[in-house]
Amino acid sequence: MFFGEHYHSLDEKGRVILPAKFREALADGLFITKSFDNCLLIYRKQDWFEMVSKMDALPTTRADVRSYQRFLFGSAVEGEVSRQGRVSIPQHLRDYAGLEKDIVIVGVANKLEIWSRERYEKNIASAEQAAEIAERIAELAHRP
Repeated sequence: MFFGEHYHSLDEKGRVILPAKFREALADGLFITKSFDNCLLIYRKQDWFEMVSKMDALPTTRADVRSYQRFLFGSAVEGEVSRQGRVSIPQHLRDYAGLEKDIVIVGVANKLEIWSRERYEKNIASAEQAAEIAERIAELAHRP
């Protein structure tokens, strides 16, 4: 499981050093893709393939399923953690997430989010409605 906020920088080649506590979990490989919030997601290889299986079970006759699969899988890249603990982020993903220099790596249970620091701080600042959001999520959890 991944938890916490970690502030880092991209180097000139688009690589980031991952927090040491995450490296072992990603040692078998990883996948990087877009997220809805203009950040990136990093999945452990095994979690990625579980998600692929679930997505394959959805009906591709639906346009929304095809669009979601295209969004998620079309931009995905396979990666690995180097001996120095770094991960390379391709240019097209850096552009999408607005990653330039200062970034934040956020552990979110079974995945990592990579944010530009500026976008992350704006997103967190807008979380002042957290109580309202928590109420809506609680309602979802109690639906039959």
